[in-house]
Amino acid sequence: MVYYWHMKKYDVIIIGAGAAGLAAAGIAVKRGRNVAIIDSGASPARKVAVSGGGRCNFTNLAAGRDRYFGENPDFVRGALSRVTPHDILQWATAHNIEYVEKAPGQYFCATTAKAVVDALCRDANAAQLMTNTVVQNVRADGDNFTVQTSSGDYQAHSIIVATGGISFETLGVSDAGYKIAKSFGHKIVPVRPALCAIATHAFDGAPVGAAVLAEITIGRDIIRDSMLITHFGIGGPAIYRATVRNIDTGIKINMMPGADAYEILRAARTSSGRKSVHNVLSAYMPTRIARWITNDSDKNIADYNDASLKQIAERIQNIAIAATDIKLHGMQSAEVVRGGVSTADVSSKTMESKLRPGLFFAGEVLDIAGDLGGFNLHWAWASGRIAGENA
Repeated sequence: MVYYWHMKKYDVIIIGAGAAGLAAAGIAVKRGRNVAIIDSGASPARKVAVSGGGRCNFTNLAAGRDRYFGENPDFVRGALSRVTPHDILQWATAHNIEYVEKAPGQYFCATTAKAVVDALCRDANAAQLMTNTVVQNVRADGDNFTVQTSSGDYQAHSIIVATGGISFETLGVSDAGYKIAKSFGHKIVPVRPALCAIATHAFDGAPVGAAVLAEITIGRDIIRDSMLITHFGIGGPAIYRATVRNIDTGIKINMMPGADAYEILRAARTSSGRKSVHNVLSAYMPTRIARWITNDSDKNIADYNDASLKQIAERIQNIAIAATDIKLHGMQSAEVVRGGVSTADVSSKTMESKLRPGLFFAGEVLDIAGDLGGFNLHWAWASGRIAGENA
């Protein structure tokens, strides 16, 4: 039994040693706070270590409100204006992290993600890190909090919940953050996988492993990126990016963006009548996909009437997938989740709970999900730093 007067006390206890938790710890330590970090896993920043294919896409110059999703994406504005991509690049430079701009605005480690993990751990070095420790309960104790864990009870003046989402099960994630939030009266927006592949019958029989540049329309949002045919449906960056958005009205796919397939086929019928349709289409997409679209027919394009060509064009440029035919590929492979602790009762200026002073939230545990390309890590740094400044 742990007696009250023997209870170890801290200024700040951070639950979760991921990107947001370590960013918060680094700042809190710098402010002279006595900090403990509690994590249920064996090592800190496990998701950071595998992010970006192990190269860690740690920020993106395009980080702005339009690249974040949730019930209230405006929530990110304050944090993004105070912690910018340039601030993160400066931090990386100060920590001798070599980085490369792989695509415009997308910054990756030049070596491995370990460089970022090591830098985060160095910043938080003065904090006490407790790994393999499960948080069972957090309760208010007058002006303080008592955190009950598998290795004893601890007390703190402030708590930062940075437990992340519940995607990537293999990395030992947990829903503890949602339970803590709920116990203090916070609403949880239902959680679903995001940045993941889609199982659908719309591409049955299509060549597995083939990739094509696609334009995906979701409401008024248009994404243009690479789409991959998988054995269960579709994946690749275009689809990952679609799934972080609101897809409950379905999606529309165009596999020849920026071109008019019908007009191209009609013109080819006049100029190259003896070519097959898939031969003509091969100039715009992988031959395997072109063959799938035309059901592998070698018939001359001259033998198609306008209505048939129109039908083929529709099959290329107007693939409508109803919400009922979209099954998100499970939490185990999703990179992030949509949903989490509602931002309605959290201050966007400080990340502090409006329902219980001293309780803070940071990172993916909140109902904020970023687009593919470093946006989620940037949100972890920004929200984590702000929680660390105010706890």
